[in-house]
Amino acid sequence: MMRIPFLLVFGLFFTLSQLQAQVKPLQTQIEQLLQGKKATVGVGIYDFNTKQTVFLNGDTHLPMQSVYKFHVALTVLKEVDKGRFKLDQKMHVKKSDIVPGLHSPMGEDHPNADIDLPLSEIIRYMVAESDGSACDYLFRLLGGPTNVNTFIHQLGIKEVAIRETEETMQAKGNWDVQYTNWTTPAAMLDLLKLFYQQKILSKGSHDFLWKVMTGTVTGENRLKKLLPAGTLVTHKTGTSGTNKEGMMGAVNDVGFIALPNGKHIAISVFVANSTEGIDKNEQIIADIAKLAYDHFAKSK
Repeated sequence: MMRIPFLLVFGLFFTLSQLQAQVKPLQTQIEQLLQGKKATVGVGIYDFNTKQTVFLNGDTHLPMQSVYKFHVALTVLKEVDKGRFKLDQKMHVKKSDIVPGLHSPMGEDHPNADIDLPLSEIIRYMVAESDGSACDYLFRLLGGPTNVNTFIHQLGIKEVAIRETEETMQAKGNWDVQYTNWTTPAAMLDLLKLFYQQKILSKGSHDFLWKVMTGTVTGENRLKKLLPAGTLVTHKTGTSGTNKEGMMGAVNDVGFIALPNGKHIAISVFVANSTEGIDKNEQIIADIAKLAYDHFAKSK
């Protein structure tokens, strides 16, 4: 059996200890921020420059809500890379594809449907505007949630489950079903890192999705809210309703924040099972993003 040199092991341990020490103040600030909050908050942060990582409830299963539309987009674009589809390919959208009751800017823009839209536009609706009907259209194109789940698992991201469509998730009286589409902050961070490092998609598909996520119009009061004007945030949100007990299952935002040095941090914040109300839930995300930005903006 090959022996690993002691100095190499010691060096790796010392480096890891240094990184943990450097990020400890940020970890403490986040923990203090969350004291007394009536919510389960999961956090994953990674700085691509310093390699520092922060987790809070990193291995906890938390509902994604529309965050999983990022996973759907990755799966569709991988099929584009394989040649199965093209981004400019016209896809026929029927009136029956617009699901009543779902948030659907695509349906609002085309109320009579029965139109041909490029695949790129359907992906944009799903990601940038969190369109539920667009998501379910792409689920059908891919053969259902199971195929999306399988693809993400094949990337090595195991702590994630995508089992239900938007129509099923948003059906009245189906509160518990949202918990069947879950991930952990650690798994979400791993997926974000793979995407950022361009280990999933071709450059063309990567750049397309990056541009779409930078144009996300939902969640203005989350990751973006407290950052300096002009800071680029490339992200995907997720939001549940509120049950009769006043609990929100999920208020989430995940993605990338650009730093002044031109580098990025990957960040995922999941606020689950909260009775704080939507404004405070979004404020939690905004506060954590600002703490992370301030910490890593000072890193060299």
